[in-house]
Amino acid sequence: MKVILLLAVSVVVCYGQTPTPCASPRQWQGGRMVFDSSKSFYERADFFYDEIMRRTRTIEKIDNGKERDFFDILRLHNENKEYTVNLRTKKCNVTGISFPWRAVGVPPDAKFIFEAEIGAAGIPAEHLTAVIFGGNFTQDHVSYTTTVTFPDCVPIGDNYYNDVTGFIETRYFGITLGISDPEVFFPPSICT
Repeated sequence: MKVILLLAVSVVVCYGQTPTPCASPRQWQGGRMVFDSSKSFYERADFFYDEIMRRTRTIEKIDNGKERDFFDILRLHNENKEYTVNLRTKKCNVTGISFPWRAVGVPPDAKFIFEAEIGAAGIPAEHLTAVIFGGNFTQDHVSYTTTVTFPDCVPIGDNYYNDVTGFIETRYFGITLGISDPEVFFPPSICT
């Protein structure tokens, strides 16, 4: 009987240690890298995120010597407006947003996949714990995994896949909480 009780308590303790979906910071800024290998696309940008007002700003880092265009994109989902400035030509295009708002972080119905240490595990201040969750967004048939720090739930990266866009990988870095300049969410002056 003691063995069964000990086993039951062990199962409850182990199950209680499985990470569950967490709430990521709702306003932050940092760097972002996006990779789409099917299109040989790579983006490195400053990224500003405001979940409260459902808005983002992506300002691509210009890679001198490259022949492609670089963009400054402001998306205001509550207004269904996207302002895109070509940083090479200085032309602005204002359009509606053609996809749903998707918060950065762990969706509430995500399933825990695994946990890993990033960095030199066992050496104080030289590693962090990352948890990986996954699931599906049924409205646009997207499969995803998302990686966040544990226990603070700061975004590290996302992977998305569907039959239309293929596989897209996003990584976040240098995140600071809050928005240092709220005017970053004002439409670019070139667009007015």
